[in-house]
Amino acid sequence: MYNNFNFEEKHSENVMKYSLNIGRTLELSKSEMNKLRLAALMHDVGKIGIPDHVLNKTEKLTKEDFDVIKKHPEKGMRILSAYPELSEYGNYAFAHHERFDGLGYPRGLKAEDIPLFSRIICVADAFDAMISDRVYKKSLSKEEAIQELINNKGTQFDPDLVDAFIKSLDD
Repeated sequence: MYNNFNFEEKHSENVMKYSLNIGRTLELSKSEMNKLRLAALMHDVGKIGIPDHVLNKTEKLTKEDFDVIKKHPEKGMRILSAYPELSEYGNYAFAHHERFDGLGYPRGLKAEDIPLFSRIICVADAFDAMISDRVYKKSLSKEEAIQELINNKGTQFDPDLVDAFIKSLDD
């Protein structure tokens, strides 16, 4: 059987690594980097509230399944907001599926209305998802994934953060 917990743990670690690479390229302060580290690690905590039969599904998700999955940012915000010392991270988890063009979810935020850490995590999360094999899809090569990020600059992704991410891969 597919072990979703190990996959999610590795995914969060990868998202953290890529997010920190972007943060270094942006020359974030040490305290900002520490916040970004935690924000990236906890970005998908809301998946705890998603039923296993949806998370572990081996075939293409139905619209109904996707509607359930799309609730994980809000669930993450609720979980993290229950702890005063983590509530700031709830905002980053809540907004990590927003799109630069405003067509994301859950609130349809646009451009700089999306918190910086959420925009960074969005790039890192998408890249890791693209280069990872899933039970329902084959991975892209790193080059193909980078091209997808480039193709979606200004729509799904903050163009400056895509550029920072690509630069971080070169460094």
